[in-house]
Amino acid sequence: MALALIIALPFAGIFIPLLLERFGRSACAFGAGLAPLGALVLLLSQREAVFAGEVTVARYGWLPDLGLDLALRLDGLGFLFALLILGIGLLVILYARYYLSKKDPMGRFFGFFLLFMGSMLGVVLSENLLLMLMFWELTSLSSFLLIGYWNHRADARRGARMALTITGGGGLALLAGILLIGHIVGSFELSTVIASGDQIRAHALYPPALILVLLGVFTKSAQFPFHFWLPQAMAAPTPVSAFLHSATMVKAGVFLLARLYPALADSEWWFYLVSLTGLATLLIGAVMALFQHDLKGLLAYSTISHLGLITLLFGLDSQQAAVAAVFHIINHATFKASLFMAAGIIDHETGTRDMRRINGMWKYMPHTATLAMVASLAMAGVPLLNGFLSKEMFFAETLEQHLLGSFYWTIPVLATVAGAFSVAYSVRFIHDVFFNGEPIDLPKYPPHEPARYMKIPVEVLVLLCLVVGMLPGYTVASLLATAVSATLNGDVPEYSLSIWHGFNLPLLMSFVALAGGVGIYSMRKWLFLWYQGLPNVDSVLVFEQAMRMLADAARRISLLLDNGSLQRYLLLMLVSVLVLVVYALTPLAPLAGPVALTPLDTATLGGMALLAVASLLTVIYHRRRLVSLMMLSVVGLLVSLTFARYSAPDLALTQLSVEVVSIILLILALFFMPERTPVESSSLRVFRDFLVAGGCGVMVALLTFAVLSRPYDSIASFFLENSVSGGGGTNVVNVILVDFRGFDTLGEISVLAIAAIGIYGLLHGLRLPHPTHDYGGRRWSGDSHPMILYVLARALLPMALLVSVFIFLRGHNLPGGGFIAGLITAVALILQYVALGVSWAQARQPLSYHAVCGAGLLIAACTGLGSLLFDHPFLTSAFGHFEIPLIGDIELATAMLFDLGVYLVVVGATLLMLSNIGHVSQEASCKEVL
Repeated sequence: MALALIIALPFAGIFIPLLLERFGRSACAFGAGLAPLGALVLLLSQREAVFAGEVTVARYGWLPDLGLDLALRLDGLGFLFALLILGIGLLVILYARYYLSKKDPMGRFFGFFLLFMGSMLGVVLSENLLLMLMFWELTSLSSFLLIGYWNHRADARRGARMALTITGGGGLALLAGILLIGHIVGSFELSTVIASGDQIRAHALYPPALILVLLGVFTKSAQFPFHFWLPQAMAAPTPVSAFLHSATMVKAGVFLLARLYPALADSEWWFYLVSLTGLATLLIGAVMALFQHDLKGLLAYSTISHLGLITLLFGLDSQQAAVAAVFHIINHATFKASLFMAAGIIDHETGTRDMRRINGMWKYMPHTATLAMVASLAMAGVPLLNGFLSKEMFFAETLEQHLLGSFYWTIPVLATVAGAFSVAYSVRFIHDVFFNGEPIDLPKYPPHEPARYMKIPVEVLVLLCLVVGMLPGYTVASLLATAVSATLNGDVPEYSLSIWHGFNLPLLMSFVALAGGVGIYSMRKWLFLWYQGLPNVDSVLVFEQAMRMLADAARRISLLLDNGSLQRYLLLMLVSVLVLVVYALTPLAPLAGPVALTPLDTATLGGMALLAVASLLTVIYHRRRLVSLMMLSVVGLLVSLTFARYSAPDLALTQLSVEVVSIILLILALFFMPERTPVESSSLRVFRDFLVAGGCGVMVALLTFAVLSRPYDSIASFFLENSVSGGGGTNVVNVILVDFRGFDTLGEISVLAIAAIGIYGLLHGLRLPHPTHDYGGRRWSGDSHPMILYVLARALLPMALLVSVFIFLRGHNLPGGGFIAGLITAVALILQYVALGVSWAQARQPLSYHAVCGAGLLIAACTGLGSLLFDHPFLTSAFGHFEIPLIGDIELATAMLFDLGVYLVVVGATLLMLSNIGHVSQEASCKEVL
């Protein structure tokens, strides 16, 4: 329960800052911090169990057949990331209270922030990979809202769109990779997946599964070549950047590397893909950071570089390298969050982030400058700060690998070069911002220290950089050990957190990087001239151009397929089906199977001949709409008789009722249409359509012949055997509809109701001229409601309703049911509209057909929900026999209530569609019968 609450509290707290915003900014921030604080307390209450090596799993059943349960997992790795998310998140909330201006809607910001926080907690605490993926995608959506928070700015909208596109595309690849892993292992549970590493690596699907998972990881953690979205995300408010770069979003990618390390690592595929990607990202990010003039841009590229460092460590595929990677995750979170907050303070107090203008800040903001310089030195890897410890471990691990053969030395050399550039951009951050003369044309002058409480989060994080760097064994050792144990699935190698390991090669690499970084910065003028001479490639423009090209290609393909021509859609569909079925039937040497054909009697042969003739006449006279419609009604009638002939009375009744309703609908529509269809097709197109139609007809006939002449096992026997015992009815068709497949029926009547409402919306307010002459020039009869039709309609209504009730009540045991009864009722009521007029019928039927549809859906759904009260699956029916005075024994079933819902939806939807056609010409209609 505690795990579920840790995730649920941020989601539940989303509305608290929105409600408290009216009471002031401090109240809003206080309300935003309540839920994360409660979640942090719950997390810390699990500390003893986690540090003892226990893995807590909480499982709540959801969709077990799909392998999807609400399963949560808390181990050392999840604890570490949850601690970073909640701890740094609380500091960011305090910081944001003073960073955001009065014009910024603070409640909305904190609502998005808590949504993001809850999503990240879901990622790191999920036991089920599919559940983790759901939270993974939610982080992309919530980060989109945060990056685009200042939606009045074009760069914010552009950065949010780019981040969502890249990470969303990676999420799709990750989904495919997870599905492959689940297929290999047979489970989506992390416990099973982590324990099945040998099975996964030995499987033929391991390479594609690994590549797909890494695409999700690399896009999320901004690895090369997907790194370009992260600098554009700097358009977000600085509190977002501090949280996104230190504990969330981009860290989700490296978290997944750590989480799946036991399952996917230890292979050449893993080494080459992960390590080389990490190495390229480390170098590119470090070099690009040096040449940024935007303060947050420098920090963004430095984040890319450090994420590459962590990725490279995981790619080196040794247990000690994994220890270094986890350690650097902790260190990077502290110094990078403090640096972004310091950058935000400088931007907040000066009005700019351009390092060419914000010079000499030590003079105006000494406290902030001191904090920022300590964090920068930690980022550079200066001794006695936390960044030095993990970076020295990184250098040591690059020396231990020998996976590139005789070129193994390239990795430590390039790592040292990247370390030198890391020092260089850290020195530039310190020198250009806090020294280097006086500020130039600041929008806000003179700058000064921010509010006292705005600096507290930075002070806390910088203090952590100091104490971890000086006293690692007393501060971070236990947390690191338990996180490493979870990462390596229980195997913890020997490693040392000592500050001093003597004079060795890793220490020499550290000092070379420090000296080289200072040297690189001293040559910055020549380096900047060289950089300016490089081709100017704007990642935003390249991305936007790629998106436009993709959109144009999609538009061309859509226009090719979706040009608004119904004929083309049908042609493509029929030709595709024809090709696929013919291809499937080709291996059948003898088309006929061993089952003997049913002999034909005279009545059946005559009906088939009549059906074929009516179908041909429908096609031949298709330009004469009324004649074609009459022929079509003959086809429908003969199909109904065919159902009856082959012992399907329910289908026959349904088909007949649908035919009547359809013919009425078409006749009402034909009233406003020309008598003849104009000739629009060329002779060549007619010939083409004839070939396609003939080919499809022959194909369907051959397919039917091939299937029916072969033995096959039908599911019908199951329904026949269980209809009475399981559903309490002898009418198998009705029991299937309202019991065995009641959920399907619920979906179908929902679609029917939605379609009816859509048609109502199309017809509502539509007015067409009421025709007074036919297309031969003859005037219509002035008697809109003939006496014979008027009298017959009024006489038939009670009899039709009585038949409808009879059909409904007998439906569970004999042919009938709610659907057929609803159509009979609808036809009887429509007859009143046709015979007596819309106004007359509506005056005597004061019903809202919308309400009738809604009532039907509500009754059907409540019938299904009722079964849940008795601990049975949704839509489970119950039945029994009851003795009723004067009537005797009678069977009652809850399925009849569900059938009543079907009946009401059919009546309401049919009348909602048909009755409103009469309104189309109601204004010009002839006088109504009184």
